[in-house]
Amino acid sequence: MIPRVLLLLTLFPLFAVSAPLPVPDQGPALRIQGSNTIGAALGPALVKGLMEQQGLQGVHAEPAEGANELRVIGKTRQGKTLTIEVAAHGSSTGFAALHKASADLAASSRPIKDSELVDLEPLGDLKSPEAEQVIAIDGLAIILNPRNPLNTLNTEQLAQIFNGEISTWEALGGIGGAIHLYARDDQSGTYDTFKDLVLSRRGKPLAASAKRFEASEQLSDAVSQDPQGIGFIGLPYVRQAKAVAIVDGDSQPMLPLNSLIATEDYPLSRRLFFYLPPTTQNPWAKALVDFTQSSKGQAIVAANGFIAQQVQAMGVEPRPSMPEDYQAIAREAQRLTVNFRFEEGSASLDNKARQDVQRVVAYIKSHGKLDKQVTLVGFGDIKNDPQRAALLSKLRAMAVRRELVKNGVVLRDIRGFGAQMPVAANTADEGRIKNRRVEVWVY
Repeated sequence: MIPRVLLLLTLFPLFAVSAPLPVPDQGPALRIQGSNTIGAALGPALVKGLMEQQGLQGVHAEPAEGANELRVIGKTRQGKTLTIEVAAHGSSTGFAALHKASADLAASSRPIKDSELVDLEPLGDLKSPEAEQVIAIDGLAIILNPRNPLNTLNTEQLAQIFNGEISTWEALGGIGGAIHLYARDDQSGTYDTFKDLVLSRRGKPLAASAKRFEASEQLSDAVSQDPQGIGFIGLPYVRQAKAVAIVDGDSQPMLPLNSLIATEDYPLSRRLFFYLPPTTQNPWAKALVDFTQSSKGQAIVAANGFIAQQVQAMGVEPRPSMPEDYQAIAREAQRLTVNFRFEEGSASLDNKARQDVQRVVAYIKSHGKLDKQVTLVGFGDIKNDPQRAALLSKLRAMAVRRELVKNGVVLRDIRGFGAQMPVAANTADEGRIKNRRVEVWVY
């Protein structure tokens, strides 16, 4: 078996980082503000990696003035000190800091909101492929105390639990009495993601009784010490707690496994972002984005417990619930750990998919599968006419085919399975978007 880090190094193109970068005479070389999920450990680790690549010596992090703030410091060979500041107070604060020009780069564990996009228009289009950079995939784990016997919950139950409508474990078939709720604070992208995927979709606010935390580690440790506790957390912060399998709509129960999060099939999977203003003149900001997308950067992503955007092949066990034609593919081929998804209301690939095209092509070329060794499988959301759903799902696969053909890939087959095998509920826009996807299978 190829070691994980070596695999990452072979599958990712190495994005060039111009060297050496300038060292400012005063003040930090780069200011990063935003997500605690990113800023607690991953962001500083990426910064440290870039600084070391730039030849800085004695690179280390030390606390700054406020809680959840730090400086990463290194020295040039000439003895000059360089500092990069990382503040982790929640995704919303990153966009606010860009607006106030108090940060050069925003870290976010959710997509930028329309209102933020409008506020930041003077900085350029932050939804452009160059500005919106998916740096990792994370999964929100629903965590219980390890002694809690429940193993599966659906998203409807989660909404009722965190709204307070379901208030005892007995109402869920468990034991333990009153349910104690633990949640991230209002500035957190983790909370925003949970609110969007679970609460807002059903028009439910978070119960006022929930204990709120700015730090992910503190929340996880509190749940693992409370037999009646339940919380939600980013994947690297499960720690001593127990993660349960999640069902959304007609999906299968899914644990927050790496393979299901990498494909974004897991109902509570999410993307982690850097937002780089197109107007930025800071070379360290662009260099950090490029380094993060490189093989070395993605190895750091994996080492910090998140899902790197690597492409690997995985076997899929055929199940009776799958269409027979899909079972036939699963028996003969392996599925790549990437799904292509699309802009909302469009057949255009989204920003992550555009980068994934190059990752998939690199995998196909490195494994000698350019000639009729690849099948694309498209899916969609429910339409009034099943034949129309099947056609649209095939058209999505053909959109991916066009990109692969440009890179010399000769396809074996293109299939469309319509609204079959949903990975999310079709009752909300977010679910329908997740169901509109294209899988890649290799022989």
